[in-house]
Amino acid sequence: MALIDPFAVLDSQSPPGIVHGRGAVGNVRHRFQQTDREGVDDGWPSSGLPAKNPDSLDIKASGSLEGTQSKQHNPVSTEMAPVRLKTTVTVEQARKLLSHNESPDIPFDQAVNPYRGCEHGCVYCYARPTHAYLGYSPGLDFETRLVAKANAVQALRAELARPGYRVSPINIGSATDAYQPIEREWRLTRGLLELMLETRHPLIIVTKNALVERDLDILRALAEQNLVTVYVSVTTLDADMARTLEPRASAPWRRLQAVRTLAQASVPTGVLVAPIIPFINDESMESILREARGAGAYYASYTVLRLPWEVKAVFEEWLATHFPDRAQRVLHRIEDLRNGRRNDPGFGSRMRGTGIWADLLRQRFELTARKLGLNRHRLELDMHRFVRPASLKTSVSMTTGQLSLFDSP
Repeated sequence: MALIDPFAVLDSQSPPGIVHGRGAVGNVRHRFQQTDREGVDDGWPSSGLPAKNPDSLDIKASGSLEGTQSKQHNPVSTEMAPVRLKTTVTVEQARKLLSHNESPDIPFDQAVNPYRGCEHGCVYCYARPTHAYLGYSPGLDFETRLVAKANAVQALRAELARPGYRVSPINIGSATDAYQPIEREWRLTRGLLELMLETRHPLIIVTKNALVERDLDILRALAEQNLVTVYVSVTTLDADMARTLEPRASAPWRRLQAVRTLAQASVPTGVLVAPIIPFINDESMESILREARGAGAYYASYTVLRLPWEVKAVFEEWLATHFPDRAQRVLHRIEDLRNGRRNDPGFGSRMRGTGIWADLLRQRFELTARKLGLNRHRLELDMHRFVRPASLKTSVSMTTGQLSLFDSP
């Protein structure tokens, strides 16, 4: 397996390799990128160190230098350990937080994302291409160069207070996991939940992180008013596979424990087996559903792998690095599910695929869900309790913090 040089700068098109605790194996070129950077061999090894231990260089009578192996010292090894990249967080003052969609295959039409990028590093994440709008790579940049919308709660409060606002369930974390590791410090998701409880607004949460247990007090209060459903995404029960697929998400057993904790607190809880990747985790579907039902999940769903935009390159590099023995089998089966292509953006087919293999996955899921008693009834969140939040006392600009001309300080 290729190893990334820790002395090298990971630019917008870094070569693939193993990066400790990260999903992507490099930075891929994004669709808005106009220039490329290429490495040039300057005669030095990638470590930046001399090719041999200086102690092993003998000066001969002719005055030339010749590398010989010293009897007292072993040559310096140029094999590098996997690089460790730190996570950086940039602050953004959001002008608005709500985003809307009209997709018929998504069970919500509005969402909020308190962060951009996601430290979980799930290699298959369909949201990776959104980082290209920031000029960042959807590869390693997506999981290391994060953005926190510091005024997320204030921005959403202002939108909910508008006279024309119409209530429908808000999905928290559609393009980022709202409980990713940086939430421990920033607590933006908890602030949003407090606002949801204050306004009695219905919401849906999807997460791969057991940090959701931290907010059990608010979630329980929301559940008592039929205002929340939490879905925990579980892709595999194999801890080693999970570390490779989604390195900074909670371990599978912790996610199942979170399902149990939520269910015991009477918070409506479901499990998402998503995404299913042929020859990687597809054999785990039934066992995940059984474990989730045993933990108290009432609802379940699944999707198959999607490879929109740059996700295709990120996934293919990851696959070639970690599973070269089966890479072509995986890609060919994806094409079988996508009418000969590696991505199908069509509504109605993009989530679960088409053809014989898609039909087999559907039959397996439906049979297992029926046997386990999953999805026996559909939970309808209450949209009639909403209380519009009070208007802000002062019209403070969320981008500059300045008072309006007509407001007193």
